[in-house]
Amino acid sequence: MDARTLWSRILVIVGGVGMLLGAIDPLEGSVVILVGTALVLLGMFVGQERRRVLLYWAAAFLLIALGVAAMFALSAVGGIGGASGHSIWWGVLVLPYPVGWIMGVASLLLRLVRSARHRHAAT
Repeated sequence: MDARTLWSRILVIVGGVGMLLGAIDPLEGSVVILVGTALVLLGMFVGQERRRVLLYWAAAFLLIALGVAAMFALSAVGGIGGASGHSIWWGVLVLPYPVGWIMGVASLLLRLVRSARHRHAAT
């Protein structure tokens, strides 16, 4: 295994673990999830994945970044619903965050299944 493949795998694994650990507390862990997604994207880039895969992970990262930014902005102005005076519908701005996270985790699970099948077929 060459150094490029090794670093790619390390970055993807560390990023994936960060994405999963950050989900324990999605509000406080949002920064961990964002950094984890960035590490996976970097790992895919270092591993010279196909352009389609890189665009997929860039889209997931962008969605998570937009959702997290909206979440922090809404928190800074007092939140939504209840006595805050802001409609609960402002929460729609946070939706890209879980969508991007689900995209990322689904892609990692698919990659894990393909890897397991490939190893099983090789034996």
